[in-house]
Amino acid sequence: MQSVPDLPHLSHQMCAQRYFEDFELGERFVLPSRTMTDALFAAFQLASGDNHPVHYDVEYCRAHGMPQLLAHGFQIAIQTAAGAGLFPHMVEHSLKAFLEQSSEFLHPVYAGDTLYSSLQITELTPGRTTGVLTMTSSVVNQRSEQVLRGKQKYLLRKRL
Repeated sequence: MQSVPDLPHLSHQMCAQRYFEDFELGERFVLPSRTMTDALFAAFQLASGDNHPVHYDVEYCRAHGMPQLLAHGFQIAIQTAAGAGLFPHMVEHSLKAFLEQSSEFLHPVYAGDTLYSSLQITELTPGRTTGVLTMTSSVVNQRSEQVLRGKQKYLLRKRL
């Protein structure tokens, strides 16, 4: 009799697996908070190639009426990456696609600001074998100002 190999990756999961029909409207997923440091600005500048001085030259910013380096919009949008939280661990077996993302930038974010991000399920659109899960994304700063609101859509398998 041949033994089945032990495959630890199949049992090494952070969360119970969920499928489209396991989610409910209003569920909220909190993401880790982050203080926007000079190092994060430098890393984003390197990764994005955005070399405008508003993002890396504090004297330029001050000369233009800003107290600190101004974060790039995409630098704020990435704070809503579902991968920073538990959601992607819940859907390892059911996630088929990340379909859509949109962001609206409401207030400036400067170096030194601390951001608090979350995702909340606002729509569940069932199909025959899959469904589209829509979440609103929100980023709030340390002054309780919402600096970003947006939307994300995911295609999930149903439990068949």
